[in-house]
Amino acid sequence: MKFVAFERAKQGTGASRRLRITGRTPGIVYGGETPATQIEIDHNALWHALKKETFHSTILDMELAGKESKVLLRNVQMHPFRQLILHADFQRVEANTKLTMKVPLHFSGQEVSPAVKTENCMVTPVATELLISCLPADLPEFIAVDLSGLTKGSSLHAKDLTLPKGVSVVTRGKENPALVSVVALAEEVAVDPAAAAAAPAKGKAGAKAPAAKPAAKK
Repeated sequence: MKFVAFERAKQGTGASRRLRITGRTPGIVYGGETPATQIEIDHNALWHALKKETFHSTILDMELAGKESKVLLRNVQMHPFRQLILHADFQRVEANTKLTMKVPLHFSGQEVSPAVKTENCMVTPVATELLISCLPADLPEFIAVDLSGLTKGSSLHAKDLTLPKGVSVVTRGKENPALVSVVALAEEVAVDPAAAAAAPAKGKAGAKAPAAKPAAKK
């Protein structure tokens, strides 16, 4: 994806506030051997771009001062309750430097898996994205996860994935985090209609009459 940015001359809280009033969003581009550059982006264009998954997980072409450079979206600050982007951070991409970032997981096949189809289980994704490391040229837009082989009592972990060439999983905290869990659903017990109808009748016949209350003394 491609977007256009403009160099931002004025900095500071007041300048950023005035910039947002004019329909622009302040931002910054950093990384590589070039010093960090303060930028501004058309707010509406950025707002619509952020709705697309690829804008968050792929290398972007940024046009700035007539030149194009490869960048990654690293952070977006949103207003607490207004539909307003407060700030956006981008990182320059160097072809020979590995990058670390999160990419989305696209699940498929759960509806035809034995766990769902024949074993009365529910397949629940535990994670929707995965932290990976790779060279920019090897960065996938997403990672496809096939769930068609899941069975009752099984699960899927990060090391179970078949990753694209040049891509490795980055684990922090857990060595092999779970991505999908399989949970057996509670089975409904079938009730015999005849037995159900007889049960209240029997209870009514066997019920004892309430004891008579003693007469009140005059």
